[in-house]
Amino acid sequence: MKRSDHRTAPSEMRTASSLITTMADEDVVRRVLDGEVLLFEVVMRRNKQRLYRVTHAILGNDAEVEDVVQEAYLKAYEHLRQFAGKSAFSTWLISITINEARRRVLRRARFKSLSENNEVERRGIRLDSSLNTEREASIGELRKILERVVDQLPQHLRTVFILRDVEQLSMAETAAVLNIREQTAKTRLHRARRRLRVLLSTHVGETVVHLFEFGHWRCDRIVAAVMKRLGLRPFTKKVTLRNL
Repeated sequence: MKRSDHRTAPSEMRTASSLITTMADEDVVRRVLDGEVLLFEVVMRRNKQRLYRVTHAILGNDAEVEDVVQEAYLKAYEHLRQFAGKSAFSTWLISITINEARRRVLRRARFKSLSENNEVERRGIRLDSSLNTEREASIGELRKILERVVDQLPQHLRTVFILRDVEQLSMAETAAVLNIREQTAKTRLHRARRRLRVLLSTHVGETVVHLFEFGHWRCDRIVAAVMKRLGLRPFTKKVTLRNL
């Protein structure tokens, strides 16, 4: 899809804003393809959390996450007409993001020594000994512990866990976006859950949906950068859009 200087009129933006909570991603995409290009911000904000999580799962840290998500959005916009509707639009976005994140990992690997890579592979699951029972009882602190432990899972287990248990993709969707067999995805998920249970027991199921939350300020920054590179102006109704 070519970048455009088309501007949606204020009245159109108000109409879009009022329909945001009921429009499916696929409907938004159709309107973007029909010329209402500013509505691309809607799908960016709506899918920000899941793309952040899956990117973090692959990269293992926050240093490059925003860059990868931004590039994934740009590539999705450029190839929007290639979305065939065979899967959910969010699944299509996740596939693009996974590919971009994997390219970043390969690029990063070129500049790492073999010893550094081996050290990452040897890294085990461990908790900071300073964490005490009182802090673990706090939901906020427990989430931090969960994030730390999930980060220390091997990348192939961490990615399946994030897609299946956090983002709640089906097993078939998880296998499809990772380009692996469904049985392989099931095996990896089982191993990830088993390793997490050793440290977290039943707390995982109670708090996992709150893992790796993506703050609105970070979303604003990514949206602004993408819209600028596309030559578009973001919506002015941030309060409504931020609820996506």
